Amino acid sequence: MSRAPQSTDTVRVVPKHHGLVRITHWVNIPLLFGLLVTGLSIYWAAPVFMHPWNPVTHTHDGLGDVSVFIARLLHDTHDDPRNWIYNHFSLGTSSLASALSIHWLFAYLFMINGALYALGLAAGGGWRALLPRGTDPAEAVAMLRYYLNAVPSLVLRKPNPHPKIAFKYNALQRAAYFSMPIFGALVVASGWAMHKPAMLGWLERLFVNYDGARIVHFVSMLVLGTFVVPHVILVIADGFDTFRSMITGWSARVKEDGDGHA
Repeated sequence: MSRAPQSTDTVRVVPKHHGLVRITHWVNIPLLFGLLVTGLSIYWAAPVFMHPWNPVTHTHDGLGDVSVFIARLLHDTHDDPRNWIYNHFSLGTSSLASALSIHWLFAYLFMINGALYALGLAAGGGWRALLPRGTDPAEAVAMLRYYLNAVPSLVLRKPNPHPKIAFKYNALQRAAYFSMPIFGALVVASGWAMHKPAMLGWLERLFVNYDGARIVHFVSMLVLGTFVVPHVILVIADGFDTFRSMITGWSARVKEDGDGHA
């Protein structure tokens, strides 16, 4: 449990996020959602994750298996269970043309937003905070222990002191934030490889072939999309100051007193 500042403590306000970084961070949320939804419709029109015929689900497609599972879980027998997701959310083969158009609209906005994010990192020097450090393994273990103890300590009303962090991000945050631009670059490159395979044949060959680009694109987008959930959980566990800093751009930290306490 954090201690209220005593007379020997001084609260300092430190800048944390450049304005462009904050804006693009929040804009990314609706863009990723739009890309995921329209991307599912495009994928379903020509699945790449196929398996041998399943006599139980009556499909070759992994996403079709998911549709059948949901339909049976909800005991919905009115339609073909393989089309349950499409029939309820219009995510499927019949939406290919419109999904492609909307997907590329979101894609261009995503690329522009990514460029502005990179500009914000460069202008504010935030890129330095993303670089891996030699102390990351030990710090990652300490932070993992802190996060796992967050709920039990709250329930049991036991102290759960935050590990001392010498840098802007802790090791787990740094690893996650460092990987996001990499997956963002992969999703853009693989997207262009699929969109212009004749014009950008060299780019397609970097992913071995067209299906290779599709697999990298799908997996990268899945990583970007699913990152949101643990990201939100870890931000909540890390405290309100972390959330506020992405809105205001500054962070309030308690400077150590003469005895070295925080």
